[in-house]
Amino acid sequence: MKKNIVILIITLLTTISAVAANTSNVARKTLDKASAKIGLTKGVSANFTISGGKLGKQSGVIAVKGNKFNARTNSAIIWFDGKTQWLYNKKNDEVNISTPSPSQQHSMNPYSVLTLYKNGYTMSQTNTASGYQVHLTGQKKSISEMYILVDKQYNIKQVKIKQGQQWVTITISGFTHKSFSDADFRFKAKDYPKAEIIDLR
Repeated sequence: MKKNIVILIITLLTTISAVAANTSNVARKTLDKASAKIGLTKGVSANFTISGGKLGKQSGVIAVKGNKFNARTNSAIIWFDGKTQWLYNKKNDEVNISTPSPSQQHSMNPYSVLTLYKNGYTMSQTNTASGYQVHLTGQKKSISEMYILVDKQYNIKQVKIKQGQQWVTITISGFTHKSFSDADFRFKAKDYPKAEIIDLR
């Protein structure tokens, strides 16, 4: 009797492990497809809304090419060329130059999460009416938990990021393919001749 119970428990644990592994593989394939859809283009553009955390609520337009992005809202413009970030505050006519941390990049660029899942995260996936929800958790990560909503065409629709005890939600719409040059992701001082430049690097 005890032997049968042990066999049943082992069978149950093996089944659970197999299901978990399969779910993880399915989730990875979903994000691989979403990543490939962006990586194979010369750039993408989309509308976004960010809410939660220290950012409050911001809406605008984002352009992305690889790890570069340019985000524009009513109050600010951000350029990031893969290394350096320029943040232009419209109200103060001021530009802050910095080298953002990976977690700072992810909170501003929803597409940058597509580089995170490949290393150190446990993944699972559930199906939704419009596509798929991928849940990621990572121990000892600056971003400890994420939910990524992907539609059936493998476009990212929403990203929820947990940093510390705060959640930031980024909602995306109007996804289109566009061609951008690298110069589109760098601040051009001649376009803002009166702006005060503050180098924080």
